[in-house]
Amino acid sequence: MLCARWQRVTEQAPPPGFEPHFRRSPVTDPWEPLWVKRDDDGLRLGVWVTTAHCNARGNLHGGVIATLADNTMGLACADAAGSGIGMVTVSLTTDYLGAGQQGHWLEISGTPSRIGRTLCFASATITADGAVIARASGVFRTTSKGTG
Repeated sequence: MLCARWQRVTEQAPPPGFEPHFRRSPVTDPWEPLWVKRDDDGLRLGVWVTTAHCNARGNLHGGVIATLADNTMGLACADAAGSGIGMVTVSLTTDYLGAGQQGHWLEISGTPSRIGRTLCFASATITADGAVIARASGVFRTTSKGTG
C-alpha cells in the first residue's frame, strides 16, 4: 500500500512489550506516536508508518529512517552508559536495502557495541513489517545530560 496524500491517520496499538517513547523531541514530534522497548541487547524504537513518514513517491523517506536510527542508537548508548550520561552524534552511516510503506510497522533495533569513556559505538537494524530495509551504524560522544 502506497502512502496516500491527506489520508487520515488512525492510531494502532504497538506489538506486545512496546510502551510510549520516554523521550519527546521537536524533531520527532510530527511522527508521534513513537514506541520503545528495552531488551538485553539495547533498545527498540517502533512506529506505524503514516503519510507523515513518506516521500512524494509514496515510500518511507530515507531521512526518517536515518533520523530514527540515530535517535535509537544514541538512546541505546545512553542507557548502557548509565544515568547522567547523554550522547551526541559524531558519525552516522545508513545503508538502504529495501522500502517501507504506509501501514507497515517500522522497528529500529539499536545495539551498543563498545562504550568507552568519551565515545560509544552502536549499530541498528531497521525492519518494516519484519523485513530488513536498512542497517545503520553510529559513533556517539558522551556528554552530561542536558548538553549537546
